[in-house]
Amino acid sequence: MHIGVCTLQLRMPENGSLKDKRQVVRSVADRVRRRFNVSIAEVADNDVWGLATLGFACVSNDARHADETLSNVVRFIQALRLDAEVVDVQTEVISGV
Repeated sequence: MHIGVCTLQLRMPENGSLKDKRQVVRSVADRVRRRFNVSIAEVADNDVWGLATLGFACVSNDARHADETLSNVVRFIQALRLDAEVVDVQTEVISGV
């Protein structure tokens, strides 16, 4: 079993409130869930208006498939027309669990 884990940080300079931020985060999470078989949640920077750190994970029987899934999710988020930019991505595949 292989577990793919990724954290992705978004910078949203146009947000003026936590409500604006939550709308962006909810939109991204909903779109990712509809398109990919991954779990996704906001994992840090919960009270910071201009930043959101999303974590997502997948489980696979093939490490390459887990890595490809995470890469596809990152590319999908980068391609969305958001008032946000991806500033950091950290990906890891844990094997032999």
